Amino acid sequence: MSIIFRLDRMMADRKMPLNELARRIGITDANLSILKTGKAKAVRLSTLDAICRELDCQPGDLFEHVPGPQDPD
Repeated sequence: MSIIFRLDRMMADRKMPLNELARRIGITDANLSILKTGKAKAVRLSTLDAICRELDCQPGDLFEHVPGPQDPD
């Protein structure tokens, strides 16, 4: 199982540059870049709320579930 964070696609759709979104939601460019590239292990709900507010989207617009191989018993 894998969860993909589609922040990059949503930002492109909204024509929102990384540095502008980072400034608006109050996190560093570097931390937003980690989220955007899918390298983050977790996302704070307050950060997710701010991203959704600024990009005018729902959390489900930002995440995608990609099924993977089943874990062995």
